[in-house]
Amino acid sequence: MDAPKPAEKPSPERFDEILVRLRSLVERLEGGNLPLEDGLRFFEEGMELCKRGAEILDRAEKRVEVLLSTAGGQPRTATFEVPDGSPRRPEGE
Repeated sequence: MDAPKPAEKPSPERFDEILVRLRSLVERLEGGNLPLEDGLRFFEEGMELCKRGAEILDRAEKRVEVLLSTAGGQPRTATFEVPDGSPRRPEGE
């Protein structure tokens, strides 16, 4: 008898929901004991979630640049403090 298939969950749209779902997928993949088909399906879903998460972060970065725009209309960047307290410079600097 085959194991029941997990119910399809709606795709998360918020960044924090995407992270929760990704963590869940990673735990299941790292736990092993998955049929190959399920592992591939989880991996594929994880890659799609990564892509959507990156798109959300890109949009957020653009919004921040607009908010930090100078009077001349040129966006500027600033050091971003990550939760561990260490400064993070924007890429390309």
